[in-house]
Amino acid sequence: MKLPYFFITDKDNVISLNRRFTVAPMLDWTDTHCRYFHRLLSKHAVLYTEMVTTGALLHGQTERYLNFNPAEHPLALQLGGSEPEDMAKCAVLAADFGYDEVNINVGCPSERVQKGAFGACLMAEPQLIADCVATMQAKVSIPVTVKNRIGIDDQEDYAGLHKFVSTVAEAGCKTFIIHARKAWLKGLSPKENREIPPLRYELVYQLKQAFPQLEIIINGGINSLDAAQTHLQYVDGVMLGREPYHNPWILAQVDNAIYGEPVSPLDRYAVLEQLLIYIEEQQRQGVRVSHIGRHILGLFQGLPGAKQWRRHLSEQMHRPDAGVNLFKAAAKKVLDASPPSL
Repeated sequence: MKLPYFFITDKDNVISLNRRFTVAPMLDWTDTHCRYFHRLLSKHAVLYTEMVTTGALLHGQTERYLNFNPAEHPLALQLGGSEPEDMAKCAVLAADFGYDEVNINVGCPSERVQKGAFGACLMAEPQLIADCVATMQAKVSIPVTVKNRIGIDDQEDYAGLHKFVSTVAEAGCKTFIIHARKAWLKGLSPKENREIPPLRYELVYQLKQAFPQLEIIINGGINSLDAAQTHLQYVDGVMLGREPYHNPWILAQVDNAIYGEPVSPLDRYAVLEQLLIYIEEQQRQGVRVSHIGRHILGLFQGLPGAKQWRRHLSEQMHRPDAGVNLFKAAAKKVLDASPPSL
């Protein structure tokens, strides 16, 4: 059987996801509409949902949080929580809904998340995360992975990271996605925690050398495929977040540049045509076009007319009568400003 590029087999012929390139889970951004759009640009990048809490899944509208379009595969659910039995129940839900992976959030530094006893504060409790992994993996066959920081507050720079990964790996976790910054739980906002603590890529490289049997994916401050290729000399995969969101066309190069697949060049207008079919389908289900349009403002980033495209959509897509003609009119502004070869 010939497997798609986003699946790989190890020496024992065990099938797993190929996480060589992944798009980060981002709250309020990577919803199902965003992911569908990203999938039009790359067949092989592994996509992640927004973080969903165990409480939302077990006591809220489960289908609302877990439904997705089959075209989004390969797709991982990111889960926020720290109670092993609840985490296991949610992992079962993820598997039943067809997700390819469930990922534990051990990286978010917000105070709201800390009050819920999950996110980056759990870097201080590696055994608890290990218990979550073991309990979850006993219930599902899909992989359970962890996304964490290199440390929190005054933890020792490398020793604390090594201890965390060693403890959690012993419980069966084989994949760690590591944001190469510390999280400061007091005094810095989530935005500041993405920018102020220095990036320490070398600690992630050192971790991969210490645990060659683990899959180590690096995250944080990576904004080009050239940078991604550099990191891939030292680790197993890269995760990008804000760059693909604001400049999504970077994803159109991933299948060839990262996965080595010979592909025909994509055309932005052809991608938009496919997306318009999706928008019409979603409108028939009662979805407002603004819920989709906000994710594609960067489609023409860097081209003449991109500013007019963004402005036209931003000003018009919240109107109750907005539809696909709005996007065609906005695209015409780019066409009028761009040479035909685009």
